[in-house]
Amino acid sequence: MIYLRALARLARLLGVLLSCLIPHLIARRRGPSPWPRRFLARAARATGFDVRIEGTPLLHDVFFIGNHLSWIDILALGGATGTAFISKDDVARAPIVGWLAAQNNTVFIARDRRGAVSGQIEMVRAALAAHQPIALFPEGTTGDGKTLLPFKAALFSVLLPPPRSILIQPVVIDYGPATALVAWTDGESGVANALRILGAPGRRVLTLHFLTPFDPGDHPDRKTLAAETRARIATAMGQQG
Repeated sequence: MIYLRALARLARLLGVLLSCLIPHLIARRRGPSPWPRRFLARAARATGFDVRIEGTPLLHDVFFIGNHLSWIDILALGGATGTAFISKDDVARAPIVGWLAAQNNTVFIARDRRGAVSGQIEMVRAALAAHQPIALFPEGTTGDGKTLLPFKAALFSVLLPPPRSILIQPVVIDYGPATALVAWTDGESGVANALRILGAPGRRVLTLHFLTPFDPGDHPDRKTLAAETRARIATAMGQQG
């Protein structure tokens, strides 16, 4: 049954992709396309998750900062807000996934190249100039949904000084009882993780908690800014900073 459910959901995902692809290719000839957001929202539902929103997400001139548990995060947050994402550059080289990510204006960065940081900051600034929301998972990897990992502060540099009136809005991604289902286990491959999630019975609720936005310009440096953002998310998760 696990394999049958997984195959059924994969078929739904393929159907969602095909239904959105041609309208997207036509729409982007005239300007920004609304179809990547629609695809992500429908894809989240196709995987078996109903996305619930708490709080009010900003939709322009905002930098979303969130905790990170699963690849489902991207479907849910992108579908709810239309945000682009900052991602490791190895995603760009992944077959199909890399192309799909590029359609949503993903900013690909090389986190292991120290000398490339300034160029990457300029790439993020250019993305912000297009007024599309940008999302960053500053833990740098997926967590277990219970413990918030340290934030990597380097890319917070793009917000100091802010390029214009840009706000940070922290986001808590909460899978509730499904946390153990989506969280990666040690040594688990991407295929095994996807099979486990897609093959699970029933539907589940994923809640996006949009916290109060704040001005990054009120903080003197990137480390302080990263610490403040992490503290807000940790508090909302019920952790001690």
